[in-house]
Amino acid sequence: MGESIVAWARRVAETELSDVLPRRWAHSQGVADRAAGLSHALGRDAELLVAAAVLHDVGYAPRLAGTGFHPLDGARFLRDEHGADERLVRLVANHSFALLEAEERGLREVLEREFPLLDEPLLVDALVYCDMTTTPDGQPTTAKERVAEIEGRYGADSLVGRFIRRASPEIFAAVARVEAALVAQPK
Repeated sequence: MGESIVAWARRVAETELSDVLPRRWAHSQGVADRAAGLSHALGRDAELLVAAAVLHDVGYAPRLAGTGFHPLDGARFLRDEHGADERLVRLVANHSFALLEAEERGLREVLEREFPLLDEPLLVDALVYCDMTTTPDGQPTTAKERVAEIEGRYGADSLVGRFIRRASPEIFAAVARVEAALVAQPK
């Protein structure tokens, strides 16, 4: 039997991030841990979510930074170097409302053309939830604290600061939808 998608994803993310960006690797592991905690709500897509969670920031690896926009760079790497599952690649490309940041960077059309957003709202929201409720060091946090941390780290007037302010209502709504789905789930 071959390697599971989760084991493969962890190996790839660790290879690309652990030595060169250890804090980003810690965040990715924390996001994956959050995703694993949602397995009962995701059913057959639970492993896909965990794989996307651990890989969502792989595009930050310096050797992969073709455009400097990590969702696009990471998705291209997974598609071109690994022939990864299309749904996985599209989740990585579009994580945490990346289309809004792509627009700020003049890359929205490119992202939409290469990696259309999945029409799977719970899965897309779940990845937002996992990313936006995990600190840069991999610890649980609230979405409001995470958005404030991102804006503080990059600066309110930066491209990322503008993006995160613009995306925050969508982020908070996605997190609320996942939290509501979790409450509604039988234990």
